Amino acid sequence: MTALGLPDTIQACLFDLDGVVTRTAVVHAAAWKEMFDAFLRGYEGQRPFDPAADYDEYVDGRPRADGVRAFLDSRGIHLPEGTPDDPPDAPTVHGLGNRKNELLLARIRTDGVEAYDGTLRYLEAVRAQGLRTAIVSSSANCRDVLRSIGAEHFFDVRIDGVVAAERHLPGKPHPDTFLAAAHDLGVEPSRAAVFEDALAGMDAGRAGGFGYVVGVDRVGQTEALYAHGADTVVKDLAELGGKE
Repeated sequence: MTALGLPDTIQACLFDLDGVVTRTAVVHAAAWKEMFDAFLRGYEGQRPFDPAADYDEYVDGRPRADGVRAFLDSRGIHLPEGTPDDPPDAPTVHGLGNRKNELLLARIRTDGVEAYDGTLRYLEAVRAQGLRTAIVSSSANCRDVLRSIGAEHFFDVRIDGVVAAERHLPGKPHPDTFLAAAHDLGVEPSRAAVFEDALAGMDAGRAGGFGYVVGVDRVGQTEALYAHGADTVVKDLAELGGKE
């Protein structure tokens, strides 16, 4: 293993955004709960959205529409798909997704976005060692979030919700967005490491045949991250090393 805590065959690092680089996973979970709880009030007998179990299982790490669809399927609720341009009050999959995004952006505007200092230090060390880097996120707000914390310069490639839609890439747990990042960096998946906090991201990292999959446990799900394919699990990337 290198000083970065990675196999010496690794040439590139692919980082998820929410929960790995930024402290936005809790904000996402709160926005999902606010949106789904308001929606579920129209369905008698439906229990509220659980920010722990439901968030991890159905929406974390997935594109918005996929998260809406997966959660509603778990409750036996089926809505029309609609279109990505649906207004946030439309009773469609995309309408609910757009309502969640509206709530998320309002929370970010009010409270701002914080980065994990350990991740920023690790990124500096990775770059100092000459490894290539990419940000891989299902968020369509990825670029704005990176700019808000002054971290856009850490990444050679960005594959986010906007790029995925342009290229028609399925989101996590499919590996396609990570594979696209490795391709754009000019690195074979077997020589790239994936850094993820979501179970769907673990599945994507393993399905893509990546050389090393690092699970980042911010919420006490170490065993689940290992079960979904992590090679190692840390609570903060600073644990991997990279200190000068």
